[in-house]
Amino acid sequence: MTARMRWLEAFAVSGFVIALGSASAVAQKKYDVGVTDSEIKIGNVMPYSGPGSAYAAIGKTEAAYFKMINDQGGINGRKINFISYDDSYNPPKTVEQVRRLAESDEVYVLFNIVGTAGNSAVQKYLNQKKIPHIFISSGAARFDDPEQYPWSMAWWPGFKNEARIYAKFIQEHYPSKTIGILYQNDDSGRDYLAGFHEAFGPDASKKIRLELPYELTSPTVDSQVVQIKAARVDIFINLGTPKFAAQAIKKIADLGWKPIQFLSNAAASTASTTNAAGVDASRDIISAVYLKDAADPQWKDDEAVKEFRAFMSKYYPDGDQENGTTVFGYGAAKAFVQVLGQCGDNLTRDNIMKQMSSLDLKIDVYFPGIRIKTSPTDYSPIDQLQMVKFDGQRFEPFGSIIDSK
Repeated sequence: MTARMRWLEAFAVSGFVIALGSASAVAQKKYDVGVTDSEIKIGNVMPYSGPGSAYAAIGKTEAAYFKMINDQGGINGRKINFISYDDSYNPPKTVEQVRRLAESDEVYVLFNIVGTAGNSAVQKYLNQKKIPHIFISSGAARFDDPEQYPWSMAWWPGFKNEARIYAKFIQEHYPSKTIGILYQNDDSGRDYLAGFHEAFGPDASKKIRLELPYELTSPTVDSQVVQIKAARVDIFINLGTPKFAAQAIKKIADLGWKPIQFLSNAAASTASTTNAAGVDASRDIISAVYLKDAADPQWKDDEAVKEFRAFMSKYYPDGDQENGTTVFGYGAAKAFVQVLGQCGDNLTRDNIMKQMSSLDLKIDVYFPGIRIKTSPTDYSPIDQLQMVKFDGQRFEPFGSIIDSK
């Protein structure tokens, strides 16, 4: 072989190695809309105003958490650009803001939109466009339907499953008691009712004497509480969001009525519900939870809660550290960052859904024993709950963790 031939061969080999290296580098980095080498663009809609404004703290906590992550260098070197708009808890406004995020801002994913009605209004649109619609703040059954809606996944316990837990408890401990239910007039409320009816079976019509809805635009639920009391039921099941749940508890106390009370997981917070309703009025209320309550003295020395408080003090000092909504936002953001980290340099929309549908992890601000699990056929991440009773200071846990499935 001549010197020239050897040189050409060496050049060809080196060129092949360089090409292979370049191809490998390209293969290692796969991006979809909203992602670059330096940025991951995340879209969010939150009720910063309107009847659901108690949940605004979720979005503010998440924005603060992502700022902390960015200060620490981001996720695999990429900073999070968190774009969050107000929808006033109004579904038509949710649609408008989601279209803006998808079509104008061109975000990578829609993360943690709050509210069943708003999420329902945008679900079909986001699935048609194949935009991940994840960490949804709702437990409605329609967000655990991977066959019909493969791009939508909730981050709350299923409403039907939660209702089944309460029904099972009532059958065990209060088999002869009658029930009145206050529920929100949307998919969330209807899912809760379906869960109770399925659990009680043929006895449902005898056990449940009255079911009354309220609208998100209603000023109060006082009239519904009065009607349920007039039905002479033994058990009052309160499925309202924190604002309406607190109103109902307070009205029950004002009426001098003393039913056995159950409170939905979404409203089981000392700061946003029981303190607002009145501690004495809230005593002995039963619920089922998965989040640690930062206002609960039992978690005072818990490392995860201490870490949460340190984060809040530095990054969201105006936030209420004892409000369950801030703990929820913190936990959801923490889990989301973990999922994004798992994606590595393959930040395609297909890959994040692959990661979301194969979860098996723990979040340290969730009750010990609660594990997040999903599969391609199971889009319900949180299926375990802890029964609790409010003792005047805290929601005291009793019994063991219950798997709702």
